Amino acid sequence: MIALTDTQHTLWWVAVIAGFVVVLAVAALLTILVVLVRTIERRVGAIKATLEQAKANTNDTALIAETAARVDAVLAEGLEHHLFLGRVLDKVRS
Repeated sequence: MIALTDTQHTLWWVAVIAGFVVVLAVAALLTILVVLVRTIERRVGAIKATLEQAKANTNDTALIAETAARVDAVLAEGLEHHLFLGRVLDKVRS
């Protein structure tokens, strides 16, 4: 067995402790990384669900123009009735 000097013995312990600290730091950083990845994955899932809901809400947007045209037609018909009733009741003059 080789005898170590006090300085060598101290340096070996410093190296062992430094290695242990590095292993603990790597384990802590990997744990943080795993937690962050899980959080990101959960939030991406929530965003995906929101986007799918938005897609479902906008599937019928093609009907907006048709609905507007029909509302205009109903308003025009209502105006005609108003004018007719106004003439009949002598409230509106042409």
